[in-house]
Amino acid sequence: MERREETIGTILSIEWEMMDKVQNCGGRAHCQDDWETFRLMRTSQMHAWNQPMLDSYLDDLRSAQTEGRNLLCEKYAYMMERTSPAEYAALRGFLPVPSLEKEWLADWICREHVLWQEELAAQYPVLASRGRGISRSADRQNAASFETYLWGELLTYSVETLRLYAAYVEKLRKAGRNMNRMILEDTVDRCGYPSLEAAERRLSGAGLGA
Repeated sequence: MERREETIGTILSIEWEMMDKVQNCGGRAHCQDDWETFRLMRTSQMHAWNQPMLDSYLDDLRSAQTEGRNLLCEKYAYMMERTSPAEYAALRGFLPVPSLEKEWLADWICREHVLWQEELAAQYPVLASRGRGISRSADRQNAASFETYLWGELLTYSVETLRLYAAYVEKLRKAGRNMNRMILEDTVDRCGYPSLEAAERRLSGAGLGA
């Protein structure tokens, strides 16, 4: 567990440094100065991963640093293909071109996560409503859906990391587990709720004393 927490801590440190250097068309975004929310959300996500995935992604981040690349910048740029096509057209020449395997893996992982998110939304509609629209059909100008946001991030991962990710998704599916639920459970726990049900009741305005 100590190694796992150390790996996650290093990942967040590198990601936050990259986040700080993202250049937005409309100026610096509020989230770039909100370390606590960033740490909460990314820690919950990383806790749902296995160690091989964490190790491989950390290698991706370190390789990007060596090459002078910013994976957070690349993530937001890839997302713009769907949310801001005109701006994306001006940036695409500066982005690494994903291989066919990378595109296939990213699309497959996204489809599985969308199914998981739809399952979660059916069970906890109030919690789900506080996040992004689920599928790419909810994309709007400068507003990415859950699917597109994930897709943009996955395209910044190496093929090796995506292979590990896909294998883990398949393993969870066979075990009847939902990675999105795992992430949300970790998030609400860190926010002080004993369960998803308790968070759903509290946020819906019912059971305020619970």
